[in-house]
Amino acid sequence: MLSIDPATLSERENYKFLIGSIIPRPIAFVTSISKEGVLNGAPFSYFNIVSSNPPMISISIQRSAGGQKDTARNIKESKEYVVHIVDEQNVEKINKTAASLPPNESEIELAHLTPVDSVKISVPGVKEAKIRMECLLEHSLELGGLDTPGCDLIIGKVVQFHIENDIYENGRIDPRGLAAVSRLAGNNYAKIGEIFEIERPK
Repeated sequence: MLSIDPATLSERENYKFLIGSIIPRPIAFVTSISKEGVLNGAPFSYFNIVSSNPPMISISIQRSAGGQKDTARNIKESKEYVVHIVDEQNVEKINKTAASLPPNESEIELAHLTPVDSVKISVPGVKEAKIRMECLLEHSLELGGLDTPGCDLIIGKVVQFHIENDIYENGRIDPRGLAAVSRLAGNNYAKIGEIFEIERPK
């Protein structure tokens, strides 16, 4: 087995090991609004649950050459954003929003996604997602990097869930109906695939 010290590797080499090892990763599609009122949208696969009491979720937004991305900047300024689950039906449109656009252009318009009003926050979500979560910023941390931060870790409290009727029953979400996709390495994604059950020990 190879044994490698990450301190001897470049950022890109560490990145490739991480995204090739930690799979599958759920994908958050995040909408946020700039100070100028531009609706921004971007996908992030460094995404997961933090807590259920209260409901909190995290996204880690990597910086490029120390520069903060539009999503991180917008969230820090407005303290509001919407997280959507990426699924088989919307993944191609969501992928288009990963394009590098200037801050005054909207990825939502580029991908022909449909804005939909939120209930408790001012940031719209998009209609094409089966699940979306309205979030308020709980914590924002600048992490990593030798001279400047390498990423912005965003932890948000979910203040409103929106779940498509067809995938909801008796307080549970149907995983096959949701058809969430996950991120692998490179240009690769994965579907849910076979589901199996193992009883948890008492």
